Amino acid sequence: MNKTKIFILFLVLASFGLAFYFYPFMPDQMASHWNINGEVDGYMSKLWGLFLIPIMMAVFTLMFFFIPKIDPEKKKIKEFEKHFDDFIIVFNLFMLYVYLLTILWSAGETFNMTQAIMPALAFIFYFSGVLIGRAKRNYTIGIKLPWTLASDDVWEKTNKRGEYTFKGVAIFTLLGAFFPNYAWMLLFFPLIATIIYLCIYSYIEYKKIK
Repeated sequence: MNKTKIFILFLVLASFGLAFYFYPFMPDQMASHWNINGEVDGYMSKLWGLFLIPIMMAVFTLMFFFIPKIDPEKKKIKEFEKHFDDFIIVFNLFMLYVYLLTILWSAGETFNMTQAIMPALAFIFYFSGVLIGRAKRNYTIGIKLPWTLASDDVWEKTNKRGEYTFKGVAIFTLLGAFFPNYAWMLLFFPLIATIIYLCIYSYIEYKKIK
């Protein structure tokens, strides 16, 4: 196991360590969901409030480790494995950040959750773009459409275009931290536009080849 994967496991174990440490200090009911205005609209018991995200981190990490091994194109995933491992780190750092925000809120700190979470979402969108741009054709990671999976050339062009557009989504998402009233619009509209654009772009590129 390389140092990167050891660090990934450390992040997962650290989340469980935080859960056990903070358990005596948390209220019986913890905030678990916020609406688009950053206001709490859901609660859960502190058992689930503290352990749900660590469990999710563990499950997703196992999936990230396991699924590429059964991908029919797993040899191609090996070619960009470092970038995939880096993305797993980014994902777990994102989850840890969200986890700490929920703990701080339940400990009595007040802040605009929407404003606080936007930089983290921008962070994960940006590195999603990095990963997409370096992914070789496979069935697990990247922009997987009938036209991209049918052609290495269409795959490369679409995923490289996806890298730039997802980084663009990251920029718009980051703006949401400065304009919290429009934060979710700044995220969702560019994201939906990106998905539609990449679907159309990949189809056009495929038709050019045919």
